[in-house]
Amino acid sequence: MKLYRYLTGPDDSAFCHRVTEALNKGWQLYGGPTLTYDAERKRVIAGQAIVKDVEGEDYVPGMDLSAQ
Repeated sequence: MKLYRYLTGPDDSAFCHRVTEALNKGWQLYGGPTLTYDAERKRVIAGQAIVKDVEGEDYVPGMDLSAQ
C-alpha cells in the first residue's frame, strides 16, 4: 500500500524536525515544499507532501497514518 501525508506548520525549525523525523521513518518527499503567508499571524506557513510504501498491509480508512 502507498500512504500519503501532507505536513503543514509554521516555517520554523520544528517543522523541519517533523519532516526530518518522517524521512527517518521511511517516508519520502513527494514534490517540492509549498509556502504561504498568514497575514493575520504574520508568519510563513510551510507544507510538504510525503509518501511511503508499506508492504503486506491494506489501506483502511481511519488508520493513523502518522503511526506508520
